[in-house]
Amino acid sequence: MIEADLVVIGAGPAGMSAARQAVEAGLSVVLLDEQKRAGGQIYRNVAHVSPARADILGPDVTRGGQLVAAIQHPRITHIAGASVWQIEGGTRVAYCVNGVAAVASGKRLLIATGAIERPMPVPGWTLPGVMNAGAAQILVKQSGMVLENAVLAGCGPLLYLVAAQMCRAGSPPLALVETQSTADLLSALRHWPGALRGWRHLVKGLGLLAEIRKAGVKRYSGASAIAVDGADHAEAIRFTVRGRQHCLSCETVLLHHGVVPNTQTARSIGVPHEWQARQRAFVPTRDEWGRSPQNGVFIAGDGAGIGGALAAELAGAISALQIAGDLDALTPAQRDAAARPLRRALRGELALRPFLDRAYPPYQGALSPADETVVCRCEEVTAGEIRKFAKLGCLGPNQAKAFGRQGMGPCQGRYCGLTVTELLAAENGQSPDVTGYYRIRPPIKPVTLGELASMPATGWQPNGKQENDREN
Repeated sequence: MIEADLVVIGAGPAGMSAARQAVEAGLSVVLLDEQKRAGGQIYRNVAHVSPARADILGPDVTRGGQLVAAIQHPRITHIAGASVWQIEGGTRVAYCVNGVAAVASGKRLLIATGAIERPMPVPGWTLPGVMNAGAAQILVKQSGMVLENAVLAGCGPLLYLVAAQMCRAGSPPLALVETQSTADLLSALRHWPGALRGWRHLVKGLGLLAEIRKAGVKRYSGASAIAVDGADHAEAIRFTVRGRQHCLSCETVLLHHGVVPNTQTARSIGVPHEWQARQRAFVPTRDEWGRSPQNGVFIAGDGAGIGGALAAELAGAISALQIAGDLDALTPAQRDAAARPLRRALRGELALRPFLDRAYPPYQGALSPADETVVCRCEEVTAGEIRKFAKLGCLGPNQAKAFGRQGMGPCQGRYCGLTVTELLAAENGQSPDVTGYYRIRPPIKPVTLGELASMPATGWQPNGKQENDREN
């Protein structure tokens, strides 16, 4: 068993920043991450990006490289390729690396698991050739592959970033099919004063749009009735704009309508969550330092609410300062003095979020899919079946598992959970908070019997008692 003052799960911006801040305060850190290299999704493989690929990805690569370099410290034990599958006692973490199980124990635990793309279930989204826009980014970052003959559909800043990167690589998308409308933009203008505080991000966004326009990429906005056509693979995308139907032939469709907090790890140890209407997602309960109601457990970054890479970096550092204070490595005065400029910068980073959230709301057609649309890909459960379960008296996602097994496949509900909650809430006329979410139990990620057998004799209880929660 590896022991340290702080165990961090996730080596993205929040996790890396927290680890560095903690060691600067004199703490020891174990940094666990599922990827082979630090950086998270936003800075994936950043330390090994070639100059040509860096030109495609843009200037954010520099910031990511600095964070990765900063965790090269003798008091930071970075364990790459570590799949965390259970947390016991708040701060003891079981993980597997290369088929061997191990345990890391800390006086405090920071969960920095980041975000996942919001699922966008539309007709045909399970066809080969349809993937999330983030997957296209991973191909570029990890292996330098750029997709051809692709249409990007959905909404949000990531669509513009991916489209611009494809243009830089010499393979511009065939079109952008955007679901946000002029009414959404006008409604967002009431948040304009806050948006101006985030002017750097606005300038960056306008620059991306200029690149897309220069490459001659066609943009359709206010799209609805989106569907992907094809027999055994994607062949075209259909949609409607202002009453006119369109059909674009393509080999690849990249879907995206925002990101949401990855809450599985926090939920597995009973951290309470609440529905955030503005981002249409659940967020964990925590205080201004990231401290959760679970003793010794902190949560920072996009896993605590979507704010972006720089906001996550700042939040991770703030949590680390409080952790250092808890462990008497910093006095309250030292902690507060160090946190003050970080909080100021964090407020500036988050000022733009209300504008973006209102200007680019999630696509309603995917939040409430047509009955025949598959919402749980693992178990092939449709939206119509979820609505039928509600009519039979099903009130929440956990109860719904007994009806249709959604949420019980390999992803354990990561990609259908929010859709199931939204469908049941709408059908039963109750709020998402009342409807609830899947109960997450260990193992958080699949673990083999061989890996369990390899566990060291540390008194670990892989079947430790889990506190019961709602039965919905």
